Amino acid sequence: MTASAHDAKRYAFRLLGYRGRSERELRERLGKKGFPEEEISRTLADLKRSGFIDDAALAGHLRRQALEQKHLGYAAARQFMRRRGLPREVVDDALGYDEETELVNARKLLDKKCRTMGNYLTEKDRKRLYDFLARRGFAGSVIGKALRELTFCEGED
Repeated sequence: MTASAHDAKRYAFRLLGYRGRSERELRERLGKKGFPEEEISRTLADLKRSGFIDDAALAGHLRRQALEQKHLGYAAARQFMRRRGLPREVVDDALGYDEETELVNARKLLDKKCRTMGNYLTEKDRKRLYDFLARRGFAGSVIGKALRELTFCEGED
């Protein structure tokens, strides 16, 4: 192993020590650091063979983070995962689509948002809530169902 290959692998391990990274993220970071392409390819191949790079496992982790922690809709979750450098096929396999999960997340966000609003919703309030959920990547049909179920906010007075 050349000094450059050793340095590339050491730098990749340092990056992986902070958080899980996709193959594309590592390739870009190693390239920015100035490592030659052949060293980058060899390093990434070694890391994949050793199991340190696994885009499918990373996709599963990011799916849980996006849907369960950030309460994003599926469109925003897909975008979040793609920004992390995961290929479209890997994202599609990991994400799937479950309307019930999306509806539960929309309800959670509405409940949280309602804590800052009055008890009774005006049309303007409903529009704001719709826009809020749309920005979070929820499908229009899911937003409509969640808002229809919401007769009034049980917020603080």
